[in-house]
Amino acid sequence: MKMIKAIIRPEATDDVIEGLEGAGFFSLTKIDVFGRGKQKGITVGTIHYDELPKTVIMLVVEDKSVEEVAKLIKYKAYTGNYGDGKIFVTPVDDAYTIRTGVSGL
Repeated sequence: MKMIKAIIRPEATDDVIEGLEGAGFFSLTKIDVFGRGKQKGITVGTIHYDELPKTVIMLVVEDKSVEEVAKLIKYKAYTGNYGDGKIFVTPVDDAYTIRTGVSGL
């Protein structure tokens, strides 16, 4: 299993989630956050915005689904401009359902 964490623009969130649902990936967590990337924020006129609103979408998938999910997120979140986001993939050793105690997805 792998955990996929995607940091994306808030305005891309609905498109990404709808795309994931359409591909059969219904279970996810969405968190509204603030942050910055390599550009250290943006400057508009004389005002510098150090931290920008972003959304983190987290989901755990089987290893075979990682490429499909990453490709879908990249397609749905892409604008071609700085700040489109980043996708992180990390291993998950196990998962447990709290209610039942069952191991796995």
